Amino acid sequence: MCGIQGFFYFDRARQAEPALARAMRQAAPHRGPDDHGDHFDANLALAFNRLSIIDLAGGHQPMSNEDGSVWIIFNGEIYNFAGLRDDLIRRGHRFQTRSDTETIVHAWEEFGPDCVQRLRGMFGFAIWDARTRTLFLARDRLGIKPLYFYQDSHVFAFASEMKSLFALPGIPRRVDPGALTEFLLHRYVIGPQTILKDVKKLLPGHTITVTEAGSRIRRYWDLPLDPPRDIPDAQAAEEFGSLMTETIRQHLVADVPLGAFLSGGLDSSSIVAFMHKAGVPGIKTFSVGYDSPESELPYARLAASRFQTDHHELILKPSDFQGELPRIVWQMDEPVADEAALPLYFVARLARQKVTVALSGEGADEVFSGYPIYRVMAVLSRLNSLPFSRLAGQMFSRLAPQGRLRKYGAMLGQPLETRYHGVSTAFPRELLSALLLPAPDTASYPDAVAEAYRACARMPPLHRMSYVDIKTWLPSNLLVKADRMSMAVSLELRVPFLDHEVVEFGYRLPARLRIRHNNGKWILKKYMEPLLPRQIIYRPKRGFAVPTRTWFRNDLAGFARETLLGAGGASDDFFSKPVVEQVLAQPESRDQSGQIYSLLVFDQWYRRFVKSAPAT
Repeated sequence: MCGIQGFFYFDRARQAEPALARAMRQAAPHRGPDDHGDHFDANLALAFNRLSIIDLAGGHQPMSNEDGSVWIIFNGEIYNFAGLRDDLIRRGHRFQTRSDTETIVHAWEEFGPDCVQRLRGMFGFAIWDARTRTLFLARDRLGIKPLYFYQDSHVFAFASEMKSLFALPGIPRRVDPGALTEFLLHRYVIGPQTILKDVKKLLPGHTITVTEAGSRIRRYWDLPLDPPRDIPDAQAAEEFGSLMTETIRQHLVADVPLGAFLSGGLDSSSIVAFMHKAGVPGIKTFSVGYDSPESELPYARLAASRFQTDHHELILKPSDFQGELPRIVWQMDEPVADEAALPLYFVARLARQKVTVALSGEGADEVFSGYPIYRVMAVLSRLNSLPFSRLAGQMFSRLAPQGRLRKYGAMLGQPLETRYHGVSTAFPRELLSALLLPAPDTASYPDAVAEAYRACARMPPLHRMSYVDIKTWLPSNLLVKADRMSMAVSLELRVPFLDHEVVEFGYRLPARLRIRHNNGKWILKKYMEPLLPRQIIYRPKRGFAVPTRTWFRNDLAGFARETLLGAGGASDDFFSKPVVEQVLAQPESRDQSGQIYSLLVFDQWYRRFVKSAPAT
């Protein structure tokens, strides 16, 4: 894992300034403390920070082909590079290093832009082909690795982290009102938009080709939108086991110490089980928890004991949250109001004391339908086929008491697009209208959720929900915090469940192999029964739970109030202070901690990235 950044002037007569490239690189030193480098070619600049993982001595970047006509900067890992390298050698290519980076260079020479189709891994990279004066950028299929860009009539600039772009003079920092609304609804901004009007994210599975004539974006991958496979249980389990065994084997390739996050949930415990099955000796595992009922440490210890791991853990306190929130927001680059970033940051920091690479269980819920909301929506989809379902929904919305029964009952008769907006929401629209000042006009803002639903319109309901989450929540929330919180401490995080072949396999499974007997991730649970304790496999899903409701009512109540109502923050420019006061009041009957955290995150981001920005 590394950091890439660079820029390209559309006017060839304008020379790229080395000082600006260095400033971009120095804005994100955490992404690569081991090495750095630059390459310049008239109006082009490439800059690189390296975290050394494979071929420690020979992997310096920027890297070129034999005659210096093709250059690359690359962030990520190519897990099938050894086989691809052998194929390229048979085609006549000669290699100077053992690095996966050089494999991409030769794949570009052999296959051009289609080289991305042959890569299995996580990546964000830029290739400069001096023969055609073409800059080519690509992002992996699921969005595990980030890539931001800015373009105007004079320059195209890109970086692994948005903060590196701000090293270039003249890049505006204008908050997009539509993006702010989307953030407060979903707790993140869905790509390709960002919280800023003028900066975009390259979508997963896409490339950009840039020349002096302009730029062109192309999609090279999508989830398989064919009807789900009709496959027997035993065959599906056998294929799943073989695929995961091979995927884990590839994810274990490294020239540095390697370990795993272990929350005690099914997903991380399964990763450790597969590592143990692969013969990894003395697996180093890492957990964080709390002095509260939300702590999952007992389950993590159970899994650690099962596989005799070298286990390390840390207890978090409310003061840790308050002390590290500014840094977490800074590292996150744009506002993402997911409280799980806190334990993720601390477990990454704990792991970095012992290892340079860690495996983690992200992605299993989206790929194999693990979230409880999937099961609720599947039941509602069946009930919607009954007569009078819409009438029943109207009655629930008026007569049922406040709570989940009323919330879900009111969805009866509603189409899936209306019922399901993803796994993470914060502010209801009516409260949002009162909060934002002035009320934004978002009519022209792109609706990424609706677009995702249209793309998978012919798929069954369960697959449509997975598709929407894989296209929105996964790359714009889950993987943002996974990348930023691990790279904040220079730790490479690998996510085997999001290997694209695993994702394609999971997405093709029929609903009965994803949810059965009210159990999500059914195929994963059945496969893991001989390997894991049942109390880990079948306990209710908790995720990276954080006791923010308790904290914001007690230890952090004063901190939240002083921050959100203090001068110089977001409440001065965007929010109605009486509505902020209403949110902070936290009636006993409702959990508004997610709303408070969303406001805190945006406030801290706004103060750091916009209010304190140098005048231009």
